[in-house]
Amino acid sequence: MDFEAARIKMVDNQIRPTDVTSHTVLAAFLSVPRENFVPERMKPLAYIDSDIEVASPAQTPGGRYLMEPSPLAKLLQLATITKTDTVLEIGCSTGYASAILSILAESVVALESNEALAATATQGLLSYDNVTVVTGELEKGCAGKAPFDVIFIHGSIETLPPALFEQLNDGGRLVVVHGFGNASRAKLFIHENGKTSERLAFNTAVKPLPGFKKARDFVF
Repeated sequence: MDFEAARIKMVDNQIRPTDVTSHTVLAAFLSVPRENFVPERMKPLAYIDSDIEVASPAQTPGGRYLMEPSPLAKLLQLATITKTDTVLEIGCSTGYASAILSILAESVVALESNEALAATATQGLLSYDNVTVVTGELEKGCAGKAPFDVIFIHGSIETLPPALFEQLNDGGRLVVVHGFGNASRAKLFIHENGKTSERLAFNTAVKPLPGFKKARDFVF
């Protein structure tokens, strides 16, 4: 299979038509071989217009996925990442988005809760020397390496822990998909002068990330 041709088609047919106009984002997607971050059996499907399962529910709660290329590109464009930014990616799975972020940013901390996935990401990111893979609870972020200019949450969530905003620099951005299924929406949060503003960006549907569910009220 000609993976380079498939990568160009992914950018031209899946990403560009969905209002992704950032040259740096498009160039990053053209540079990173998606096939290197999926299981061997999935390599022929690496460039399909869909989420790709990289860990089953039997391997980690809820299973884990590489996000579909179009919403991933739109979310990264929304974050307006520059080469002076430090980025925290929450839920890096095998490290595909981490590799893209490494091209856009100065440095990346890739947080993963599943140790097997973190090991896979570490191996896959050996040639990306500005990425550090760490393990920990996703909803707690990575306070030990904060503050960050950008926090990107790789998957949809039900509730957003306020403590994550404390890990942002002044002027820092947090990008996330809030809600599940077709009702979910991409949001941009900007943290300035101790306050956080919120902007709704676009509707999308991506796979959920574990650890961000609301606590259920006790019912008699």
